[in-house]
Amino acid sequence: MTGMLRSPSAPDTDCAARSGTRSRAATPPAWLVVAVACAGQFLVVLDVSVVNVALPSMRADLGMSATGLQWVVNAYSIAFAGFMLLGGRAGDLFGRKRMFLVGLGLFTVASLAGGAAQADWQLLAARTAQGLGAAVLAPSTLTILTSAVPEGAARARAIATWTAVGAGGGAAGGLVGGLLTESLSWRWVLLINVPLGALVLAAAARWTRESRAGGERRLDLPGAVLVTAGTATLAYAIVQTEAAGWGSARTLVPMGVALALIAAFLAVETRTRLPLMPLALFRVRSVAAANAAMFVCGMGSFAMWFFMTLYAQNVLGYTPIEAGLALVPSSLAVVLGSKTAPRLMPRFGARNVAVTGVLVTAAGFAWQSTMSAHGSYVPTIMLPGIVMMAGAGFAMTPLASLATSGAEPGDAGLVSGLVNTSRTLGGSLGLAILSTVAASRSAGLADASSLTRGYAGAFQAGAGILLVAVAVLVVWAPREGREEPRG
Repeated sequence: MTGMLRSPSAPDTDCAARSGTRSRAATPPAWLVVAVACAGQFLVVLDVSVVNVALPSMRADLGMSATGLQWVVNAYSIAFAGFMLLGGRAGDLFGRKRMFLVGLGLFTVASLAGGAAQADWQLLAARTAQGLGAAVLAPSTLTILTSAVPEGAARARAIATWTAVGAGGGAAGGLVGGLLTESLSWRWVLLINVPLGALVLAAAARWTRESRAGGERRLDLPGAVLVTAGTATLAYAIVQTEAAGWGSARTLVPMGVALALIAAFLAVETRTRLPLMPLALFRVRSVAAANAAMFVCGMGSFAMWFFMTLYAQNVLGYTPIEAGLALVPSSLAVVLGSKTAPRLMPRFGARNVAVTGVLVTAAGFAWQSTMSAHGSYVPTIMLPGIVMMAGAGFAMTPLASLATSGAEPGDAGLVSGLVNTSRTLGGSLGLAILSTVAASRSAGLADASSLTRGYAGAFQAGAGILLVAVAVLVVWAPREGREEPRG
């Protein structure tokens, strides 16, 4: 049985079937469910970037080392990426609403602990717990949305909203973090999640409906341990490259361990009766191609906010708040692109819309790479930023739609976890690669011209990576957004 159930228990399902009209009358409006799911996604993505401008204040207050400061960001990202597949499958087996509430509850409590931290280890532990909560929460946001909205134009519009809100959360991180740090304290970049999380928890408990995959509720523990350890170790190896370089043992050893763990996971999945990740899922072209393209797009485009903020502050002399405000037009552009895409998908197909969006993003990156050390706001930040993010929003909606439309309903949480994992791991790898390019181009110099040369090189490399994503989509993705389910 692969249909969506109203609750995890069979008696409740039978009762729901008998209640007929009464159950349908109690069904909340789809827009409320979409709003709740998007709010959860916004919090998850916001916390990837909101702490960046608060790092100097954290270091001064808690006496953190430079390495410890780096792990304020990395602890969240590694836990987030490492537990994502497990979180997605747990939602399929034990209930998407239940996992949404569990993940958001953990995320909210961890935010409170981080805001109240009195020592660096307390802050790092809280950030790790935040990442774990986000990994449980994030797959459920997309699955709850797709369960509430029927496949077709309405779902495409809902996914567009989810994409726009997620991208907006990443874009808003710098501005929100700057405002909170300068007007209150660094603690509020974490504490702000507490009232927001409580509000979303209450709304989710009231308005979302339970659903899960049918059949036996047994988690593939060996597979879960191996894939979680493998992806977490891979994420750790990726973030090590920034400090140690690609050829260092500090990078190569965990990279080798990660690949061995992932290989062991794949071997286990081919033999277990109820696998965590059915490998046959990747025989669905839309799922495989969309996730591959999402990974490559994340590599090329995820670092955009990072380098734009550095350019604005380190070269043009903007304050953190000014840098955040400078990127507001880009944030609006990603919303516009995300909301425009579903209007064109029925006519031109998801693949063609995605290809167009990635090409526009690559053009924006190429434009941004012409930046100068004495550039003015409109031609060197606002306009190329609008092009980059409008294209990204235009591409992400059809990619998410492709990745979720070809899978069985019982794999919805897993597919949602794959989408987020692909984007997160691709972004982490891309940030490491592009940071290396920027450092190489600047030759270790910190003057405005050298820094600009480094940032420009990063944007050039990003444009090239995005063209690889275009090739992946053209060669691999199906022409239509749907295809026959796997056998």
